[in-house]
Amino acid sequence: MKKSKRVKKSNTWKIKQHRDHFFKKSKILGYRSRASFKLIQLNEKFNFLKKNSNLLDLGCSPGGWSQVASKIITVGKVLSIDLKPMKPIKNVEFFMGDIFKEKTKSKIENFFQKKIDVIISDMAADTTGNKSLDSIRTNQLCSEVINLSTGILKQDGVFISKIFMGEDFVQVKNLANSIFKHVNFYKPESSRNESKETYLHCKCLKTL
Repeated sequence: MKKSKRVKKSNTWKIKQHRDHFFKKSKILGYRSRASFKLIQLNEKFNFLKKNSNLLDLGCSPGGWSQVASKIITVGKVLSIDLKPMKPIKNVEFFMGDIFKEKTKSKIENFFQKKIDVIISDMAADTTGNKSLDSIRTNQLCSEVINLSTGILKQDGVFISKIFMGEDFVQVKNLANSIFKHVNFYKPESSRNESKETYLHCKCLKTL
């Protein structure tokens, strides 16, 4: 009985994917993920990707966001980091590691040799089946990267991150407002209606 339910759920997900406009479009355009359109639409809204940007992509695998960034950033540098492997992308440096480990922080410092213009993060915690817990764990990741950004982001830099609407949303919002001068939230059209995800856009570090 349980197996039947899992099969039914899997089939339902596959049907939704094939009916999904952005899923189909990602296949046609050669993007590795429909999530590519989330970054495209975020950039259309806030215009933070420039040809000379130095950009750090966190939680990058399978590479949808890195693909988008690499098409725009032709003079700057792109470093993508994930615990999971990612197939190579032209003009993108990939490092497999934990963003919160010293080895990874050293890689970031050595690669850029200066503060970063843009940090993007589409990271989400591994799902447990408990949506409330998954939301809390993903938002905790967002908070940790906000704190990390204070040491590696330029004063006028931009930080973009996935965040879930949930019981701890206000705490993450307050943290962002305590660190950045400008804080906005935006849900791209390509983000599914039923999803509680939205995206945090922060710009210009406050003098700490």
